[in-house]
Amino acid sequence: MRLKSVDTLSDVLHFADSHTAVIIPELSLHVSYDSLRQQVLEMADALASFGIRRGDAVAMALPNGLRAIVGFLAASIAGTAAPLNPAYPYEEFHFFLGDTNAKVLLCPPVGAEYARTAALDRKIPVLSVEMNEQGKVSIASAPSGVKATEPKADDIALILHTSGSTGRPKRVPLRHFNLAVSAANIANTYSLSENDVSLCIMPLFHIHGLMASTMATLLSGGAVVVPGKFNALTFWRTVKEHRVTWYSGVPTMHQLLLARAHNKPLEARTLRFIRSCSAPLSAQLIHKIEDMFGVPFVEAYGMTEASHQMTSNPLPPRHRKSGSVGVGTGLRIRIMDKDGNSLENNQRGEIAIQGANVFRGYENNPEANARAFVNGWFRTGDEGYLDQDCYLHLTGRIKDIVIRGGENIAPHEIDEVLLKHPAVAAAVTFGYAHPTLGEEVAAAVVLHEPHGATEAALIKHCREFLAEYKCPKKIYMVKSIPTTATGKIRRRAVAAALVDNQQRG
Repeated sequence: MRLKSVDTLSDVLHFADSHTAVIIPELSLHVSYDSLRQQVLEMADALASFGIRRGDAVAMALPNGLRAIVGFLAASIAGTAAPLNPAYPYEEFHFFLGDTNAKVLLCPPVGAEYARTAALDRKIPVLSVEMNEQGKVSIASAPSGVKATEPKADDIALILHTSGSTGRPKRVPLRHFNLAVSAANIANTYSLSENDVSLCIMPLFHIHGLMASTMATLLSGGAVVVPGKFNALTFWRTVKEHRVTWYSGVPTMHQLLLARAHNKPLEARTLRFIRSCSAPLSAQLIHKIEDMFGVPFVEAYGMTEASHQMTSNPLPPRHRKSGSVGVGTGLRIRIMDKDGNSLENNQRGEIAIQGANVFRGYENNPEANARAFVNGWFRTGDEGYLDQDCYLHLTGRIKDIVIRGGENIAPHEIDEVLLKHPAVAAAVTFGYAHPTLGEEVAAAVVLHEPHGATEAALIKHCREFLAEYKCPKKIYMVKSIPTTATGKIRRRAVAAALVDNQQRG
């Protein structure tokens, strides 16, 4: 059954009152749709009683769990939700609280000291979000008497920031209809229903966890299992106990689960599919995961500005195309040249999108908007191409393209080749300054233990698959490749750290 889109996030909680909506595995708590709906509305009224009005930012530093879900939905109804990473240092909290002009900060009763201190320094009230043994979430000492007004489809429900990999983070305002449409697109892509149980292992301060694992599940009437954090040691026990039918994660999570599995886990038999987003996986690794866990593995492509999902490989019986991120899901996709002209199939260019889930523009940033939009199309900053079947293939971030002697080199292509070597567990390719060529190619790799490989052996391996100008001239052996909290690799940051360290050494 194809789901109809709803207008606002408050419309998402429409399902049967007695049906389980949220499961907190550590506490064996099952929260019904009726209970979740009541808690959200009561907290929205509490926020209104604290003076929150439409458009006021409600910052949150809440760990994954029921409090984060109730807080997000309540804040989006009473004002605008602004979830933040609870692990931020003081400086990050101080910046983001000021940048969003937060009116209040929601925190757990214990912890979040950096967030509390930053809020205190900015004279922002801190509200403590409690949860009792029965799974009832509320704001401590909340006044009453004011009712939150029902949000409209065009109201801003959520404000997030870009990663800031190209400079100062930009504010991304997402409206209720953006998020509602996105939830419906995701649910329809995977035929989610009331029989599905998702396992949310992504952080709820990020669009991936909020929309794919949580909101799409609630819109379809299913249940979402929300542990406090991702734990590979207890993962399969959680899947078995709650009969999980799907989960969505980032490559580092999938790789960790695969590394720990020596045979197909019996607990995996309830799974219907596994989803991956936020960063690419090699085709070889995808095949290994499917062979080990015995279910389809689908890669999706999303970003904050599109309220998460833009494309996905479809589930069987439709064709999943290795090396691609699938077909458009509820939006339009074009490939453009640098002047904004449309390119033909199989021609590389910048990926541009248009659809109801796509935001209208960065907040108070006309210069960024002028660069990002052309004739109503949002330029994603990603390079790729559409093949003859309109499956999208990603070739890298525009800013990450290495320009060596006038030749454009896609780092992702070299990553794929390095990952074919049996000794390589992870790889990231980047450019570094060269006096005559402009840029030269380098890579950082993590080796499997106990396998070993020399720099020379890896460069020789690359020469078997790549033209000479694309082959890395330097390969750094590292213990790990740093990623953001949502699993994304910042190539330029890796490059700066490695090259600068070498120069200083």
